[in-house]
Amino acid sequence: MRLSTPYLITGSAAGRPLTSHQWTVSPFPARSEPVRRRARSADGIVPEVLMRRPKRVSTNLLPPVSVVYNPSPWVDPLPKVVLIWYCSFSSYPFVMSQLRSLALLLAAITGSIATVGPDTTLPIVNVNISPDGFPRPATLAGGTFPGPLIQGTKGTEFSINVIDQLTDPSMDLGTSIHWHGIFQNHTNFVDGPAFVTQCPLVPNESFLYQFNAFSQAGTFWYHSHFNNQYCDGLRGAFIIYDPDDPHQSLYDIDNDDTVITLADWYHYLSTNPPAIPSFNSTLINGKGRFPGGPDVPLAIVNVQQGKRYRFRLVSISCEPSFTFSIDGHQMTVIEVEGTNVQSLIIDSLEILAGQRYSVVVNANQPVDNYWIRALPKTQIRTGNFSDLNNLAVFHYAGAPDANPTVDPTANITSKLPLVETNLHPLTPSTVPGKPVPGGADININLDVVINDARTAFLVNGVAFQPPTVPVLLQILSGAKNASQLLPTGSIYGLQPNQSVELTIPGGAIGGPHPVHLHGHAFYVVRSAGNSSYNFVDPIIRDVVSIGNTGDNVTIRFFTDNPGPWFFHCHIDWHLGAGFAAIFAEDVLDVQSQDPTNDAWAKLCPIYNAFLNGTSYA
Repeated sequence: MRLSTPYLITGSAAGRPLTSHQWTVSPFPARSEPVRRRARSADGIVPEVLMRRPKRVSTNLLPPVSVVYNPSPWVDPLPKVVLIWYCSFSSYPFVMSQLRSLALLLAAITGSIATVGPDTTLPIVNVNISPDGFPRPATLAGGTFPGPLIQGTKGTEFSINVIDQLTDPSMDLGTSIHWHGIFQNHTNFVDGPAFVTQCPLVPNESFLYQFNAFSQAGTFWYHSHFNNQYCDGLRGAFIIYDPDDPHQSLYDIDNDDTVITLADWYHYLSTNPPAIPSFNSTLINGKGRFPGGPDVPLAIVNVQQGKRYRFRLVSISCEPSFTFSIDGHQMTVIEVEGTNVQSLIIDSLEILAGQRYSVVVNANQPVDNYWIRALPKTQIRTGNFSDLNNLAVFHYAGAPDANPTVDPTANITSKLPLVETNLHPLTPSTVPGKPVPGGADININLDVVINDARTAFLVNGVAFQPPTVPVLLQILSGAKNASQLLPTGSIYGLQPNQSVELTIPGGAIGGPHPVHLHGHAFYVVRSAGNSSYNFVDPIIRDVVSIGNTGDNVTIRFFTDNPGPWFFHCHIDWHLGAGFAAIFAEDVLDVQSQDPTNDAWAKLCPIYNAFLNGTSYA
């Protein structure tokens, strides 16, 4: 393989490290003559790039490949080329793979978020980071927090090669990745939850997660699904764009810069939490402050006056909910967790762990800086905005490069808060089952309580404990029904082509609990805080709050997706304490409908050898 000499960007930032950049990888159009470009961004970085073709251009050369970045946190400039290679047809796939890895490395160095996919490599690594000013080791996808934004278009096949490069024995060394909200029709084996559909990866091993989301489009995310590892940082956004989005006339801009992640952050490791875990700070797009901490930079969301933006809000939280708002601006909800909804104007919304919303914001206010607020809340704690905690900056082009002048602690009252029962799908569909409570073919009540010692959650009297053999492997090894599957008491068998109703009474300590069902989106026929039922046009989503004492949240779905599907609280500490169950759907058809591969079959032998300190032959 012969590559031309790469040309490396030169630049300075008045002695400051290069931060807040965004790196991507793409083919670069050929140029017939040298071109030199120079541009100055608002943070003082002066990039300089030289592009040229080799003196002799062979006919077997493809257009050059480049790594590009956006240089300023305050402005939205054109991408600048960083590295360029010329390569032959035979070497092109290798070069693209290497450059994607390089983009992740550069993102880690500069503190930015890479954009990758749908065909990509995702290394899982240990890195010391301090997103809120407090240094700690972390477990990260691609070396960044949040992890790289994975994106594709509707109908695209995703091929994500996850490599376990973990080395820190103080944290989990194994890993597995869940692609939250993706139904995994016919690919249950790459759904990701450890010991439900696979054994974890171990250091120096890789696994290719290959799947097609088919007709799905919208706002999703990914995270570790092994122990409480995602609380150590392994989480990121996952977006599937729809070229025929029915709401596209409502907004002008929808890209990687309009994805907003909301996260909690911990100053201790998930492997050694206190008896009652509690987060230390809120991170908006990976940046934030903690009470009494240093004045580190806040995240900045850039807009231009007169433009309409589709912001994709993704709660990658391990525990708290967030009340999200932008001072002086209303929002129009257009999508909820992959479901297009009838436009709904609001000025604030509560978003629980695992939930997602797309909102359109019209940048129609005077050019200035405005506070973005993400007020965290748990049952025992509510945050505040003192010391600029739980905030980011909504920055209009032309405004000063500074924080808003408005006192963030001043009382602001929401006049149009989001109410879940006001959300309705854009496209009508029929709720499975009869339009009465208990009118499904299969009706299951899941009563959730905490045990007397307050150390475990019980679902119908049983605390979920992961089996040593993944449930999917048990099925493929000959189990014919739920009674033959482990863990005993936590698996519910579902026959195919049946309507299912789940009722989950609220009131368990530590709530409100956001519950998530893998493999399906469900109809919320009764929401938290509401005693009435909607069997006509309820919201369809994959994470719902079960509310508080007196609530009886009710959801419906249809069994058209064979496989074992996890159902659990998305407060990750509660999942680890037993708040989970498994629905074994259409067990008899799993082998024919969800074929696995050799790489999957090797995961458990390799993992068991790792636990035993031996090598897998």
